[in-house]
Amino acid sequence: MPGLTAPSDYSQEPRRHPSLSVNAKTPFNAEPPRSALVSSYVTSSDFFYKRNHGPIPIVEDINRYSLFVSGLLERPKQIMMKDIWMLPKYNVTATLQCAGNRRTAMSKTKTVRGVGWDVSAIGNAIWGGAKLSDVLELVGIPKLTSVTQFGGRHVEFVSVDKCKEENGGPYKASIPLSQATNPEADVLLAYEMNGEPLNRDHGYPLRVVVPGVIGARSVKWLEEINIIAEECQGFFMQKDYKMFPPSVNWDNIDWSTRRPQMDFPVQCVICSLEDVSTIKPGKVKISGYAASGGGRGIERVDVSIDGGKTWMEASRFQKSGVPYISEHASSDKWAWVFFEVTADILQSTEIIAKAVDSAANVQPEKVEDIWNLRGILNTSWHRVKVQASHSNL
Repeated sequence: MPGLTAPSDYSQEPRRHPSLSVNAKTPFNAEPPRSALVSSYVTSSDFFYKRNHGPIPIVEDINRYSLFVSGLLERPKQIMMKDIWMLPKYNVTATLQCAGNRRTAMSKTKTVRGVGWDVSAIGNAIWGGAKLSDVLELVGIPKLTSVTQFGGRHVEFVSVDKCKEENGGPYKASIPLSQATNPEADVLLAYEMNGEPLNRDHGYPLRVVVPGVIGARSVKWLEEINIIAEECQGFFMQKDYKMFPPSVNWDNIDWSTRRPQMDFPVQCVICSLEDVSTIKPGKVKISGYAASGGGRGIERVDVSIDGGKTWMEASRFQKSGVPYISEHASSDKWAWVFFEVTADILQSTEIIAKAVDSAANVQPEKVEDIWNLRGILNTSWHRVKVQASHSNL
């Protein structure tokens, strides 16, 4: 594509923040310290997790960059970056979470395959760009269309990013056309993150942001959009990111029996404490993030300081000083919610947090019940152990 190339090696990688925990160097996959996540409602691009499948693409000339839209529509169209800039710009605050977030904890039950993420493969940003529904109108697909006159029911996003899972082909994923053409779904072709142009790690010059859905569908470094009849047949839609029961292993797996994962389930994580923390006996602040997919709000976060025998309700907020109300116009519907509670902890114990979303979905208690061979969607109760010590050491 004019203006955008995928390097064949890792010699021209961008610089990254030194505090990131690197889970893989080539391709680069890294996450921030958990404490950095709760330091700000909006996650800076430095501390936003990096999920890559190959070398980071390079834009040679933004003025030559274009997007090709084709498939089951009246006529294909090449859309230049300036055409996208001319469309109405929307800012959408949305949390993206890798489906493999908290995979390392799931792996402790039984080994799984995949990048070993701790609890920080998640971030919340203000994405700026054009609504996909407006872009699709440029090629003759009206808003709120679920099928084109030529039988198109899905919108496939193709990256310039090349990956070994696609045998050197491009990364790709799709969403239903009904979602893509619905302005209320807030699917963006984003060119900004937190008021700045996207950086290379996060998809410069143009990426898809699909709010409420696992991060794997928010394709970076967008090269093509295809209107197709069936779901994308790419590796990451058909042979990855599917939820299997604990009974399925690599010998009996049948990928075709499961649909590609889209919405993520309700999730919460304690970020103010590490997995094993030493504390001074007394008042301890327990805080973290909670999020659910599909635009569902967070109705409640429960915290236990006695291993789950008794529970207290944490306060919830998005912006400081503004009370958070689930499913309310004052709340960012696609964004995470912070929770906080202060408790008297006088002895060593296990602290647990669990969230409930607006549909009354609650996190499962045990990771064993949701273990799956790819280690995705670990939304079990989050637990941290604290050792009470009077020592100043």
